[in-house]
Amino acid sequence: MELNPNQIRLMMLQVADAIIAAEAMLSQADRDLGDGDHGLGMKRGMEAVKAQLEPMDPASVEQVFVTTGTAMMSSMGGASGALFGTVYRAGGKALAGRPAFDSEGLALLLEAALEGVMKRGGAKPGDKTMIDALAPAAAKAREVTALPLPDALKAVAEAAEAGKDASKAMIAQFGRAKTLGEACIGFPDAGALSVTIMLATMRDFAAA
Repeated sequence: MELNPNQIRLMMLQVADAIIAAEAMLSQADRDLGDGDHGLGMKRGMEAVKAQLEPMDPASVEQVFVTTGTAMMSSMGGASGALFGTVYRAGGKALAGRPAFDSEGLALLLEAALEGVMKRGGAKPGDKTMIDALAPAAAKAREVTALPLPDALKAVAEAAEAGKDASKAMIAQFGRAKTLGEACIGFPDAGALSVTIMLATMRDFAAA
């Protein structure tokens, strides 16, 4: 199974709706550790994504993901906008020339997203950031490229969820949460939670 550019557009609209619906949960997760604005920022970003994707007749796989990232980057501001924008812009560019989105494309997308975010933000696995969900997801995606896309996405979503849960035990090294020290133990990173929602929504779309 593979997704054509218009199916990817529909999938990303579903991802946008899921993030918008999760605004309160994401804001609470951020409030537990920091500013509390992550959910509102992500909602604003995904509303901008919807405005771009709804009228689009996409010409390529790359175009849908790069447009998603550009809309997030330009509408959200701050670290989250830059980092989540990078996920989709870097990931999309890695898919240039591919006619459809399959399990190999998923691995390329997540590997490029991880590399871009680590380069831009300076964080690494274990720092209690979105990378703690993204890194295991990218590693799992590379392991399961031989599987059909729905099965690959299921495995990747599970890996991201496990990574997000593991972030609860970590002490934050970045952002406002860094000042909390051991007080941040027990709470997952809000960015990692956003990553898990996105991948779980992609999984559900592919399984439908």
